[in-house]
Amino acid sequence: MIQRIDLRGRSLGRRALLDVLPRAEVGVDEAVHVVEPLLRQVREGGAAALREIALRFDGIAPEHLRVPASALTEALDGLTPLVRSGLEEAIRRVRRVHGAQLPADHVTELAPGAVVRQRWIPVQRVGLYAPGGLAVYPSSVVMNVVAAQEAGVPGLAVASPPQKDNGGLPHPTILAACALLGVDEVYAVGGAQAVAMFAYGAAGSAEQDGETLCEPVDVITGPGNVYVAAAKRLVRGIVGIDSEAGPTEIAVLADATADAGHVALDLISQAEHDPMAASVLVTDSVELASAVEARVQDLASATKHSTRVARALEGPQSAVVLVDDIEAGLAVVNAYGAEHLEIQTVDAGAVAARVHSAGAIFVGPWSPVSLGDYMAGSNHVLPTGGTAHFASGLGVHAFLKSVQQIEYTRDALEELTDRIVAVANDEDLPAHGEAVRGRFH
Repeated sequence: MIQRIDLRGRSLGRRALLDVLPRAEVGVDEAVHVVEPLLRQVREGGAAALREIALRFDGIAPEHLRVPASALTEALDGLTPLVRSGLEEAIRRVRRVHGAQLPADHVTELAPGAVVRQRWIPVQRVGLYAPGGLAVYPSSVVMNVVAAQEAGVPGLAVASPPQKDNGGLPHPTILAACALLGVDEVYAVGGAQAVAMFAYGAAGSAEQDGETLCEPVDVITGPGNVYVAAAKRLVRGIVGIDSEAGPTEIAVLADATADAGHVALDLISQAEHDPMAASVLVTDSVELASAVEARVQDLASATKHSTRVARALEGPQSAVVLVDDIEAGLAVVNAYGAEHLEIQTVDAGAVAARVHSAGAIFVGPWSPVSLGDYMAGSNHVLPTGGTAHFASGLGVHAFLKSVQQIEYTRDALEELTDRIVAVANDEDLPAHGEAVRGRFH
């Protein structure tokens, strides 16, 4: 079911490893050509365009693009007690972790009267996307909204696809999660068109939506399919984005002490997301590799989404990778840069401390990725496709701007005048120097 890649006896550098390791091919470049006219249509057509696109792709043109407050309340009232308790616990834990991420302002006094203040200022408005395709993700609502709220963002809007089975509104659990979080600006808009609405704003049709349906935002975050990723690419620069999220990935670095059943379950859990999801085991134990392969075969056929899981595990993006030892395994997972990385080895904490490229690291047999997806307190919006080499998971920093505030007195500036003029003249920008010297004549 899942391919093997044998790297034993081979000493490969990062470039060579990237050539042999599995990775899903994500056609964002191709999707850009499909998405570009959709973005233009929304920018020019506003609410009418959003309804037309929804009818084409979602099979329904929502009567209410902005979800009525009554629908949010009704969805929350209809939530089963255990699901509500789970979402409330997730919110509590994610809020604690993200509140602790807030950076402190600080002041640096360089000389008497020479002060630079470092300030962290939240963006004023964000658009948060919650997918609703193969699966529905109220957990993503929690991850995005809590991070923005803890950053101090005053304006939050959520968009999720309209559902035919819900009268053109987003999935009820999405709406309930918004209600739990106190978000009342929610739109029944999906895919690339939601990204366009957030980036450009959307004029309303007066009889249904008022003069303005949605004001433009400063930052757009949230996972989505390849078309959402392509739309984010096109609007980047008009707004900030978190990332061009691709298919989900799990890598497990394990030795002979790992439980084959645990590893198999975790590989399947991520394969459940999408036929393009990547599940990778890196191990120095042939026995564990064989045991995991056997368990995967048994468990995958019995799981609810067995067809989807089988396609993901059989795809070129998934593999069991054999290495000589854990040292070699570390080189492999650091080169791979997985969205989710599990360490199931002897002294897993020490091994995890040597990982430098992963979206999130799950240490030991009792910290599965599923915990992080819901209630670990960490954020599950993470860099994919190897972007963990330079990108971070979603957090309060995605919604903050670092601003330096410079305050010099007359004496503090005068002390630097000759040196500023000298450097400005050396750069052939004499007016820069005169802007300083001229203050003292």
